[in-house]
Amino acid sequence: MRQLSHFYKLLSILVLSAFAMSCKNDATPKPKAFLALEYPNQVYKTYASDKYNFTFDKNEFASVKEVKSSALEIHYPSMKATIFMNYKPIEGNLNILLKDAQKLTYEHFVKADQIIEQPFVNKDHKVYGMFYNVQGDAATNIQFYVTDSVKNFVVASLYFYAHPNFDSILPATDYIQKDMRKMLESMQWKNNKELINK
Repeated sequence: MRQLSHFYKLLSILVLSAFAMSCKNDATPKPKAFLALEYPNQVYKTYASDKYNFTFDKNEFASVKEVKSSALEIHYPSMKATIFMNYKPIEGNLNILLKDAQKLTYEHFVKADQIIEQPFVNKDHKVYGMFYNVQGDAATNIQFYVTDSVKNFVVASLYFYAHPNFDSILPATDYIQKDMRKMLESMQWKNNKELINK
């Protein structure tokens, strides 16, 4: 009888010890981890083509595909990202082009946490535009439009070939955002030298 009582005490101690050890395991869900990605230093070179009425500085890391006379794609294959850039001549329709560009941005407002607008003005080269930073799980996080307000209008949007997840694409978005700012700030028109000289 004493042996049986001793056995039960020993068994109880073992069960309690096992239970106590299992409680040390942290079962709290951990946040998703994302890879810390490193990208090459940004080196810019002027992109010019006879097909387009504008030039801009482009990161040498990215490649350009001329889709048609009014559009081009700037590819970042390792980031699974593309900047889609479209040119439209102004033919008495500047207000419509501006509304379309703004509508394109604010269509993502449902998924966006915040949209930051940053106006851009370069009076010397007649370049006026708006840079949009769309924060949140939107389909496109960076957009801009730029115009001389007389002849030329360009709109550009960044898209990733992945389901939108702001946290996971943030390093790539930050990297390409710098490139898109450089494109906007370095934009020059080929067909309005007479306006620039005024």
